[in-house]
This record gives sequence, C-alpha cells and structure tokens, in this order.
Amino acid sequence: MTTWTRKALLLTVSAAAAAGTLAAVGAPVAHSRPAGSAAAPLDWGPCAPLPGVTAPAGQQCATLRVPLDHRVPGGRTVDVAVSRLRTDRPEARRGTLLALAGGPGGSGVQRLAQKGEALRTATEGAYDLVSLDPRGVGGSIRAGCGIPEADRHLVTLRSYPAPDGSITRNTERARRTAGACARDGGPVVRSFSTRNQVRDIDRLRAALGERKLSVWGHSYGSYAGAVYAQEYPRRVDRLVLDSVGDPDPARVGYGWLANTAPAVALRFPDFAAWAADPARDAEGLRLARRAEDVKPLFLALARALDRDPKESEIPGVPLTGDRLRQALQGTLQSDRAFPSLARLIRSAQEPAGRPALPPEQAGALPDEDATLTMAVVCNDVRWPGPDSGYARRVAADRARYPLTAGMPVNIAPCAFWTYDEEPEATRITDDGPSNVLMIQSLRDPATPYAGALKMREALGGRARMVTVERGGHGMYLGNGNACGDRAVSDFLVTGRRPVRDAHCPN
Repeated sequence: MTTWTRKALLLTVSAAAAAGTLAAVGAPVAHSRPAGSAAAPLDWGPCAPLPGVTAPAGQQCATLRVPLDHRVPGGRTVDVAVSRLRTDRPEARRGTLLALAGGPGGSGVQRLAQKGEALRTATEGAYDLVSLDPRGVGGSIRAGCGIPEADRHLVTLRSYPAPDGSITRNTERARRTAGACARDGGPVVRSFSTRNQVRDIDRLRAALGERKLSVWGHSYGSYAGAVYAQEYPRRVDRLVLDSVGDPDPARVGYGWLANTAPAVALRFPDFAAWAADPARDAEGLRLARRAEDVKPLFLALARALDRDPKESEIPGVPLTGDRLRQALQGTLQSDRAFPSLARLIRSAQEPAGRPALPPEQAGALPDEDATLTMAVVCNDVRWPGPDSGYARRVAADRARYPLTAGMPVNIAPCAFWTYDEEPEATRITDDGPSNVLMIQSLRDPATPYAGALKMREALGGRARMVTVERGGHGMYLGNGNACGDRAVSDFLVTGRRPVRDAHCPN
C-alpha cells in the first residue's frame, strides 16, 4: 500500500476544478425498513430547550431504546436521545445524513441544533438530518463513578505534571479515579465505548427505516463514523471524516492524546503571528513586536503562574499555569478564539488584573461528564500500565514540547482501568466501498495532519482526502474555507469526489 504524504496533495479543489475532476459515488438509496429489524419506530416530538442554543424550527427529538449489552439483546435496555431535522425540500431528498459530534462527550442533539440549518442549506435539502447523544452524554443514559470534586476539573482530568515534572500526584489521582469507577461505575459505565456507539447507530438506522445512512463525523465523531463504516460497510452511503485521528487499534485514545503535543507546537505559530501583528495594537491585544517572541512570553507566564497562581473572576478557582496551558489547547482550534486567549494573557500580566477563565474551566465538571470523558477512551483499548515508563516519557515530552508540559503522554486512569473482558478496537482497513471523503487542516491542534494521514493510508482506495492550507480543528462548515466546504457539500449532494487527493488554499 502506498504511503500517503503531502506530496500526493497536488490537485487544488476550486469551484471550477471541482466540476471537472470529481468522480461520482453512490446512487440514491432505498428507504424500506430492513427485513427482520426489531427496532420500533421512533416517537418524535418537540426537543427540550438547550441553554445558549437556538434550535432550527422543526427540529424534533425522540428516545431510542437499545440493549445495555448488545450481546444480550433480550436483556436490560437503556435510552439514547436522538434528534432529527427533516428536509425542507422533500422533492430533493435522497436519504438520511447522520451528524456525529466530537469528544468523547459531544452532544449530537446539540450539534444538530447548532449546525442543522447550515447543513440543510449546504446539502440543498438532499437529506433528513439526524444525530444522537452517545451513551453517557446529554439526554441519553448517564452514569457516574463518584469522582471527588477536586479531581473533576479539566486540569485535573487532564494529567498535567507538577511544575517540577513530577507525576506522583497524577499517579495517585489516576489510581483513585479508576478505583472509583471499578467500585461504583457499574455496567452502564462499562458500556461507554465506541463499539457500543456504532451498534446504537445501527439501531437508529433500523428505527428510521433506512437501508443506509450517510454520515458526517467531526473529530472523535469521525473516528466513530469510520468504525461504523468498517463494522457495517454495506449500510453506509456516503461518509465524510472531518478532522480525524490516527486509527491505530493498539492505541486509539492514548495515541490521540499523545499526538496533541507536536500538533500544538505546529499550530502555535499561527497564534503567535496573529498576536504580534500591528493590527492588534488598536485592539489592545498585541502581545509582542515579533512573532518569535510570543512563545517565550507564553512559557514564562505559565511558569510564573505555576509559582504564584493569580486570582480569577471566579472565587476559589485561580488562573494557574496549567489552566493557561489548557486555555491554549482550546484556543488553537479556531482563529476566532485568538482574541480570548490574548485577553487572558493580558489580564494575567496586569498586577491588578482578574482574569476571566474560559467557561469550561470555571469549575468542576459534573460527575457524569467527567466519567464519560474517561470511560470511552479507557474502555476502547488497554493503555500502558502504571509501570511502563510514564515519568520517562513525560520528561522527554516536556523538553521537546514545552507548550503542553508533558500532559499528553502522562499517566491517566486508563493505566489502572479494570475490564470485564479484554478490549479490542476495530481495525480500519481498505476492505469496503469507495465512498469516503476526508477533510483535514494542515495544522490541526487536536487531530493532527500526521494522524489523518494514517487514517488515509488505512482506508486506501476507499477514500479521498481534501487538505486545507490553514490551522484549526473542524473544517466543514467550521473554519471558513469555502473551497473545502464546496468539496464536502458537492460530495454529499452529488456523490462526486476528487479523482485524487486534493488541496485547498486558505
């Protein structure tokens, strides 16, 4: 199999080029209920309001009942929240498109509320749009492990080493959290996995009466979409993988996290260039006169906050060096977030400043949310054990990638996780229909380009990849590249893909 490198990305997708260089994939699909399906029709009704989100008119919600353990179909069942937005052009309808949110922990119901109208417009009414809250998320079955509040902050769930590089406290916390889940998590927590999510997706397909689904997966959702297409290849019409990680079945979540260290390092210069641009002067957000001075400024501030955390606008939750580093992780996903990080840095530099923390760092996560974010990646694959050299890997990673301070390769509760049976992640292969379109930015801080190339290589002739010449995470209808948006929309509407892997300028 050929190794896919950037050299293969020679074709530029544009409005003019797309029409002449695309190959069609898939004809309209039938919509009869699959023979022998046991799924009951869904009882659709109004959706509950979502805080801060204005849902499209007509969005509906329902509850899908699925087996807790799909190996025991007659046993206990659990509820999964699902949502739909029907096409506003019934005459143009060709099927159903499933939108899968990122995470683990992203709500599909919320994502459909946020993106549904834009997606319906971009796909010209060709689809009824559906999504789901995976187990453990939003309106679906929830469960917690009873994790102590101090262990449920984002910067404690993420294993940032001590300022001196020690991982002793990380190890204690990881052991404590895994022990709580082994003791109190129960069978529901043990069911939180990608494999069960894709089985639930197939139950949703059957309940909708569809022979096939088209799928748009974002971030972790793109991995779940790839697994669904691998496990049920004849039940996928068109598949879009947007910002996807390395599918190595021996690592999955462990590998995704480790890959963020070089990814953040590759993306940071985009922020540095923005923060040193003279245009920031008028906004009061220019951090340095030269782009190359922004990184040492950031690292020095993080070290200062390690020594002396700064009181924030939230009583009892100071801005620490790790909270600053975590804010960077979130900011780099979109250029639109750059001003918020610059304001945070500016406020931290002012003697009387009281920094406004990012909302996700305002306090501890609910127990159920904290549990879910760990349980999926721990249940999917066995991580290296506690005696496998985490301290050594952290020291090397801190030295090479100081912006992330060793967190991406540090110990996690997964190192102590207990299993009912040995986990086995799905191996993504080139065995299946050629109906996959990938879209990826070159400087993605969360699912880096190098990892996406591994997915591209695994899929072989099944896929084409459109690479966008920019930074950020989540390309389709997300980071403002018209060329990439056109390529994906055209594929979903017409089935045409680039005949070769393609490149979109910024």
